[in-house]
Amino acid sequence: MGAVNIRAIRGATTVEHHDVDEVYDATRELLAEMLSRNDVDSADLISILFTTSPDLTAAFPATAARSLGLIDVPLMCASEIDVPGALPRCIRIMMHTYSPLSRAEVRHVYLRDAVALRSDLV
Repeated sequence: MGAVNIRAIRGATTVEHHDVDEVYDATRELLAEMLSRNDVDSADLISILFTTSPDLTAAFPATAARSLGLIDVPLMCASEIDVPGALPRCIRIMMHTYSPLSRAEVRHVYLRDAVALRSDLV
């Protein structure tokens, strides 16, 4: 393995309804894709920051991460600022990890309606 760097991997997704199960399911789906597409082992995770749009307060996305076994990874949830016209019912993730990938090789993940946030990366 080459040099190991600290990388930030971004991702976002949306849910149809303000619903606990939808938040958990969408968060787990997004996390799994972020880990898989970047070949991240959970032992290499440093921390994960979750944010939700102001209209999405049904559940903490970090709870979904815990259900995937991310027990010893520091997790934090916050609310995005309420910008007019921003994407509704959106969950965003910034994952910090040790990785051999260069910045150009990192694969950020945008699912569902969140593809509109970064169509250049999808």
